[in-house]
Amino acid sequence: MLTSRPKGTNDILPGEVSKWHYIETVIREICREYGYTEVRTPVFEHTELFLRGVGDTTDVVEKEMYTFEDKGKRSISLRPEQTACVVRAYVENKLYALPQPVKVFYAGPMFRYANVQAGRYRQFHQFGVEALGSKDPAVDAEVITMAMDFYRRLGLRDLELHINSVGCPGCRPVHREKLQGYLASRVEKLCKLCQSRFDRNPMRILDCKEEICRELNREAPTTTDCLCEACAAHFEQVKKHLDDVGVQYIVDNRLVRGLDYYTNTAFEIMASDIGAQSSIGGGGRYDSLIAQVGGPETPGIGYALGIERIIATMERQGVEFPAEGQLDVFIASLGEKARQEAFKLVHKLRRAGLAAEIDLMGRSLKAQMKFANRFETAYTVILGETEIEKKAAVVRDMTSGEQQEVSLSGVVEYLLEQLA
Repeated sequence: MLTSRPKGTNDILPGEVSKWHYIETVIREICREYGYTEVRTPVFEHTELFLRGVGDTTDVVEKEMYTFEDKGKRSISLRPEQTACVVRAYVENKLYALPQPVKVFYAGPMFRYANVQAGRYRQFHQFGVEALGSKDPAVDAEVITMAMDFYRRLGLRDLELHINSVGCPGCRPVHREKLQGYLASRVEKLCKLCQSRFDRNPMRILDCKEEICRELNREAPTTTDCLCEACAAHFEQVKKHLDDVGVQYIVDNRLVRGLDYYTNTAFEIMASDIGAQSSIGGGGRYDSLIAQVGGPETPGIGYALGIERIIATMERQGVEFPAEGQLDVFIASLGEKARQEAFKLVHKLRRAGLAAEIDLMGRSLKAQMKFANRFETAYTVILGETEIEKKAAVVRDMTSGEQQEVSLSGVVEYLLEQLA
């Protein structure tokens, strides 16, 4: 074998890809209903975008980005997430001149050099939305409700929605000071990564998964302890909106998310039984990000949901995917003249909009019928020497087993009537 796929990537094969098609269909349906239109950005950007937007002290930027120098000596990175890319497109294309909020969605591959484990890959796929231009707490609640509605439509159950407020640039320094004061006597006992975070990004210590760090910061000041009046009021209004529409949530004051641009509302959606990574999506507000990448002061909020993790959760929960790949018609032929007629007929059927196939492997008539059954074919057209002489075909309903002799010139019309 010449080579194999890179570690942390997957081939999405026939049969499996139908699950992706189904999820993508639901994505487009719910985005249409909620008023989101699609945006597509490059899979690579200038590295500076992620340094300024995502944050140069985050794990994503420090350890996980695929960064390289192109032939023009420019530093380029494969996108590790797409919010910064959408914000860049919003600023560069002056979408702030449009009626606000601008509501967009995306779906595509992201890239992070991470330890490969269940539910975590180096090339992974996300569906996400961004609502840019409104500070209204109702937008926060709408975005969260939309994410939960999406999971409900897919048939997922037993999910937990965790929400928190991480404050604003006004109250975050208050929390930082209190948190560093609390952790000062405990720094040496923290894991090596959290020791490095103490001066650069202490809030991330609250989100550490190491048991020793979780124990040491159990009584640490949280962001909700330090919210300013405006941030506290915003968070209360978000919760009220969620209560009003019956969306259940858990206030998790340890939830800070992994990217520096978050302000105010942060949320994460958890599912059990998908391995070490229980989160299947999350997001939050980022009211300073657009200004950080060179645009006007503009609020924004969004989320990203991992498609691989969604599929894994659906499979674990026994959610059925709609069948795909069913054939409308299979033409079984026996003899050279019949094969030539089958080739002409299958093209007429396809041009009429039907999913049709013929045998291309020289199978026996019995094997052809068995092959047709594999695709849950609705009708089989049987052509042999007798049928060719009579300028007719035998059309079999594969569900009832009933057969009908139909003239060759009328087969297409007959099948269109039966399949209407």
